[in-house]
Amino acid sequence: MLTPVVDDDGAPFWEHTRRGELRIQACADCGELRFPPRPCCPHCQSFASEWREVSGHGRVWSYVVPHPPLLADYAEQAPYPVVLVELAEAPRIRLVGNLVTEAGARLDSVAIERVRIGARVQVVFDGEGLPQWVLERP
Repeated sequence: MLTPVVDDDGAPFWEHTRRGELRIQACADCGELRFPPRPCCPHCQSFASEWREVSGHGRVWSYVVPHPPLLADYAEQAPYPVVLVELAEAPRIRLVGNLVTEAGARLDSVAIERVRIGARVQVVFDGEGLPQWVLERP
């Protein structure tokens, strides 16, 4: 399994996900949410920031279906859906993750035919704190 590359700006994001929380960096001055994390607000240029918990609800904005050849650990589960999710609270923020049936499920646990642009999803976390997405029930 690949592990995320963690820098000083993004470290709090991964600390929160390991606790099962989806928090997004926000400017402590203008309140604008931003992702990926960075030291300076792109809207007001403030260096003050905080981490705000978000609902973890969103919509599939786009997706891809990787096919082999891939890294050996992932090739066995291919093809599988990788989604780009637009967060409900901040439509300009989009997070990448696997679409699975439940937290920690195999990457190929959701049939490709079930993936749709605009589908509503909810974040879940695997055992290592990696954000994944499940389809919301209507």
